[in-house]
Amino acid sequence: MIRDSVVDCVGGTPLVRLARLFPDADVEVIAKLEALNPSGNGTDRAARHIIEQGLRDGVFTADTRLVESVCGDTGAGLAMVARICGLPLTAVVDTTVPAADVAIMRLLGATVDTVAAGDDPAVTARRRVERVQEILRADPRSRWINQTANALNADAHFRTTAREIADAVGGRLDVLVAAVRTGGTLIGAARRLRAEFPSLAVVAVDMVGSTLFGGPPGANRWRTAGYGPRPELLEPAEIDRVVHVTEAQTIAGCRRLLQTEAILAGPASGAVVAALDRILPLLPRPVRVAAVLPDRGDRHLHDIFAPAGPETRRPEGRARD
Repeated sequence: MIRDSVVDCVGGTPLVRLARLFPDADVEVIAKLEALNPSGNGTDRAARHIIEQGLRDGVFTADTRLVESVCGDTGAGLAMVARICGLPLTAVVDTTVPAADVAIMRLLGATVDTVAAGDDPAVTARRRVERVQEILRADPRSRWINQTANALNADAHFRTTAREIADAVGGRLDVLVAAVRTGGTLIGAARRLRAEFPSLAVVAVDMVGSTLFGGPPGANRWRTAGYGPRPELLEPAEIDRVVHVTEAQTIAGCRRLLQTEAILAGPASGAVVAALDRILPLLPRPVRVAAVLPDRGDRHLHDIFAPAGPETRRPEGRARD
């Protein structure tokens, strides 16, 4: 099939059994390889749905400037879709966002507006949102995408990610595991999959140091999961279990995934693998698990996959004021 644009290539990502990583005969872990979306991240789905639906509904017009607060590679998908749709995008980042992510957004045509990071991730997130509000007040043509509260984010995964998983697994699925950032992937997919598999258990993966589920704040070099204020999309009542993983466990998960399955995945995917290590021994057998692996690892050759181990200092390439 010949597509009309790269945006039409979003979705339809493959599923693969992780039988080498989890070889128990009565355990089947099926990974959804969201890193094979065009920008390398599952958030491409939400970016496409929010922008295209906004244009159809008239929320966005040809004169609109899109504005969003981003904390990493999620900005690439937004910049890609905005460029194909002919809309300017201002991405508000902070000084901890990797320089590679900033460069990709700029190459795709986005304007990058940088604020200083605070010691507390919640403070940093608030500064980005405050800057977004300043831009909205200064330019009446601007519109905030607001992925953490935009129902179209979860709807994108309800309509596509969950449907693709359900179509592939057929008549049985016991557990869904996904990392939480905006909440869109986990909540959107869970709602549809629970409708088809009523006994489904939903497992959220978060990082030690994240405050989304009430834990104490702490530092983490990757925005693998949620940091800062709880996204409006996130509904804790729809989650059966939360697993917090450390940086070391995340690194080990990425490396084991590469060594056993030859999948070069990023830290959110490594966190999911680490969470699977924790929960699989607790589940009844036989068990069938769908795990969303949302990101790719080629942007982490200098830390997660460095031969001598991850760097102990922040890479020189980080974006700064």
